[in-house]
Amino acid sequence: MLKTHSCGELRLEHAGQTVTLAGWVNRRRDMGGVIFIDLRDRLGKCQVVIDSGRTADGFKLAEQVRGEYVLQIKGRVSPRPSGQENTNLPTGAIEVLAEEVVILNPAKTPPFLIDRDENVDESLRLKYRYLDLRRERLQRNLTIRHKAIKFIRDFLDERGFLEVETPILFKSTPEGARDYLVPSRVHPGKFYALPQSPQQLKQLLMVAGYERYFQIARCFRDEDLRADRQPEFTQLDMEMSFVSRDDVLDLIEALMIGMVQHTSLVPLAYDIFPRLSYHDAMNRFGTDRPDLRYGLELTEISDLVANSAFRVFAENVAVGKPVKAICAPGCGDYSRKQLTDLEELAKTAGAKALAYLAIHPETGEIRGPIAKFFTVEQLIAITERMGAGNGDLILISSDEKRIVHAVLGTLREEMGTRLGLKDKKELAFCWVVDFPLFEEVMEDGHYAPSHHMFTSPKREQIPLLDTDPGQVLSEQYDLVCNGFEVAGGSIRIHERPLQRKIMELIGFSWEEAESQFGHMLEAFEYGAPPHGGIAPGIDRLVALMCGEPNIREVMAFPKTAQATDLMSDTPSTVAKKQLDELQIALALRQ
Repeated sequence: MLKTHSCGELRLEHAGQTVTLAGWVNRRRDMGGVIFIDLRDRLGKCQVVIDSGRTADGFKLAEQVRGEYVLQIKGRVSPRPSGQENTNLPTGAIEVLAEEVVILNPAKTPPFLIDRDENVDESLRLKYRYLDLRRERLQRNLTIRHKAIKFIRDFLDERGFLEVETPILFKSTPEGARDYLVPSRVHPGKFYALPQSPQQLKQLLMVAGYERYFQIARCFRDEDLRADRQPEFTQLDMEMSFVSRDDVLDLIEALMIGMVQHTSLVPLAYDIFPRLSYHDAMNRFGTDRPDLRYGLELTEISDLVANSAFRVFAENVAVGKPVKAICAPGCGDYSRKQLTDLEELAKTAGAKALAYLAIHPETGEIRGPIAKFFTVEQLIAITERMGAGNGDLILISSDEKRIVHAVLGTLREEMGTRLGLKDKKELAFCWVVDFPLFEEVMEDGHYAPSHHMFTSPKREQIPLLDTDPGQVLSEQYDLVCNGFEVAGGSIRIHERPLQRKIMELIGFSWEEAESQFGHMLEAFEYGAPPHGGIAPGIDRLVALMCGEPNIREVMAFPKTAQATDLMSDTPSTVAKKQLDELQIALALRQ
């Protein structure tokens, strides 16, 4: 080793020892005949004193040194003079009096400051990601990621799980998102696919008798990106045989509690995770990924407006469409522009318009374009139902239930942000269970799976598949934290006839099913055990534990929202020779 100690480990007990350090120049201060250098490595910083009287040659070299130079320093550990200690640094009670200085490598001036957490354009940070990763914030985040994954491995190993790697090159099958395809040189015209998840493979491991499997799995999906998505990501992939839904939930809950307590910068809001049905989550919060850090719950007011003079509400209630509302405290004095902005947001979620009632902060007068259509008694009943008082704003939506939930769920999230109700210093986990087996809206005349086609219906509802499939509930379960889905799983189908029925309901002919999934269907005929699993997202969980708003901040080399790598200029063209070897010709659309 070119060093005897890390820059972050020296303490008073090392005083008098001669040590060798190596690292980067974090800061340099020239005080005339003495130069102070804060030397940094991944484990911390240490102050080095280079005195021209102690080492003339070292001082001459130090005069050339600038930020991010790589140095090797040999010297004696000494207590800092009284009153000059730095209580903000673990090494702040000592300094190293340099005897030898070696420049291992000079450095150009970085395009942004490394030694402080200042706002830097993200494109610049991603272009020079190897420099960005030197910054304390990113090093902290990746250290927490490492500790979280180590905790997961130890936790599962102690409970009898076996870590098994599954192939990256696999068969392309329809699983929701687009596959990343890999052409085969040996088999021209044929392709592998990068796995969207190891879903089929982990179920086959259950058929193989491994009973408790896990993997820190890389997954790939060629889908339209959002701030919270990456084309490649990491999940904790798990599967267990001979388990019920609650067995899976109890295990994961214990894992999450332990991992957060062991590694997270952000503490848990509570030690027992609430369990909400899908129906309850949608009715109360308008979403199946509710943020439980704040209230603003949806409230049904259909019965209060059914006989009002406001025709839209009255006619909707008459045909079974709900009228629901949320109450935003202290927003009753919103300007017309602020209300228009909320209406535009509501329209992005499917609303035709946004109705509201604003209560004057002082007089209690209720205003708004729809207020005149209600009697005083009706207005009082609405405000009492909503728990609204002076200065509050009631936002109302009426349409098909799914649209009302989407609109008010979107407005609830927005108002939670505007009102500062999202506590960044707590993690509020909850389970959402009892999902519908199929989506409410059919696709091309066929049912669409709510989770995926391998999710089991509730056993007692299997007969409904022949009479009313849309009413069947599934054994799907999602783990939600602070409004983000952080894990999804289910008890799986393990019998061939049931799997065939589900595939037919979602539009697969038996020939297509055999072609795409014949390996799984055949495996189910060789003694497949009942099994279930879950896949927590490592990137999102670590981001939440670090208090980061974006998963890019906890990934070493992420891509942009356009799926590009600015550092390596990827994706890029390849040589014609490579395409010829694969027998591929490009025909790009203009």
